[in-house]
Amino acid sequence: MADVAPLAGAVAHGECCADLSTVPDAARGLPMSEEIAIAYQRLHALGAAAVRMLPNLVIAALVLLMFLLVARHARSLVQKISARKYHNNLVTVLGRMTQWGLILLGVMLAVTVAFPSFTPGNLISALGITGIAIGFAFRDIFENFLAGILILVTEPYKIGDQIVFGNFEGTIEQIETRATTMRTYDGRMVIIPNADLYKGTVIVNTAYPARRLQYDVVIGNSDDVAMAKRLMLDAMRGIPEVEATPEPDVLLLAYADAGVTLRIRWWIKPPRRADALALQDQVLEKIKVVLTENGIDLPYPTHQILFHDQTEMTDGDRRRQREGWPAGKGDVPRPVRFGGADAADRDDVVRR
Repeated sequence: MADVAPLAGAVAHGECCADLSTVPDAARGLPMSEEIAIAYQRLHALGAAAVRMLPNLVIAALVLLMFLLVARHARSLVQKISARKYHNNLVTVLGRMTQWGLILLGVMLAVTVAFPSFTPGNLISALGITGIAIGFAFRDIFENFLAGILILVTEPYKIGDQIVFGNFEGTIEQIETRATTMRTYDGRMVIIPNADLYKGTVIVNTAYPARRLQYDVVIGNSDDVAMAKRLMLDAMRGIPEVEATPEPDVLLLAYADAGVTLRIRWWIKPPRRADALALQDQVLEKIKVVLTENGIDLPYPTHQILFHDQTEMTDGDRRRQREGWPAGKGDVPRPVRFGGADAADRDDVVRR
């Protein structure tokens, strides 16, 4: 306590701290502790520094505002130029990338103007250190982003294409930098990460203007194959939606259990799912009518069941047993009658 009293007196007389001359006159005569004096000096120093930085902050704000305006106009310019070569999604992505690149550059310049001691090299070093950690944390996001850019640039499929990917089939509705949106034929939305699409196998049904469809028709074994082919070809050629070039054809594919398998093939343009189903319905309906009218059988799998007479005298004799097949031209084993003249036969059957 003995040391505090002289210090308080020194503070009161303006003898403590070399810079107490900056303290206002109203505050010099007040009893003030050492901590309050130090805090006041620091606040005063911060205020003075803020006043000195104010011009730099104004200039930095103007630089940032200028880059925001330039980025906005640059986005519109890039989109106008890209619209002549690329589709809407890629045009939008290129415009956004240009805009955010210019905004990032403006932020870096504004920071260096506002804080002269903070150079772009320091900022790049800081970004390099934190970029590694961010890269590991958001690896999947960056992977999908790069895959989305590559898909938009290479265009393996476009908006409106109908594709098959894994267990999903539908129409592409949106291609973004992170994921691709598909609408299935039953009205559901599927969001697929771009990395999976870029690395996986995708079937694009609408990549070409025409597409071939096929269906297997089974006719009876006793039917005339050449006649059936001719009838089915005439039926397909009579449908306007079936493409004349390439021509439809019919191939003998296999001899099936229930009959002869013929494969009918025809081409459709455009190859969209709804058109393909509608045309297949017409083709199959017309072929069914034509074949039925001309006596061509359309069989279905059948099974032959043979009932075995288990009272035959040869039952159990694997050398003579008929296994239920129809009798041939030879002698047929007699059935066993238990009683009367066949008692000896019965005893013989029992002994065996």
